[in-house]
Amino acid sequence: MGALGNLIPLVILFAFVGFAAYIGYHQMYIFANDLADRGVKKMEKKNMVFTKDGMKVGVKEVGSEDYADKTQSVLVKAWSYASFPAYKSRLGWNKEAEPQRKL
Repeated sequence: MGALGNLIPLVILFAFVGFAAYIGYHQMYIFANDLADRGVKKMEKKNMVFTKDGMKVGVKEVGSEDYADKTQSVLVKAWSYASFPAYKSRLGWNKEAEPQRKL
């Protein structure tokens, strides 16, 4: 009975450690799956879908007229904001009004 009495605490320890390891592994497995599901849902909101073949990305369709309008808008804004104060054209553009001379 003496040798068996010494093994009982060891068996209880192994059972406790095994149970704690199983619970920890199970909780980490559930957390990892939930994290993956949340990531998939967030990516689907941004039109990205993971498949067995890889990842598919959805692209919003932009009409040619909308594209041209936006491009023209950007170019017009860039042109209107641009200034060349030191630029003097040889053709007479961008000249400041010369003061009138009195005769």
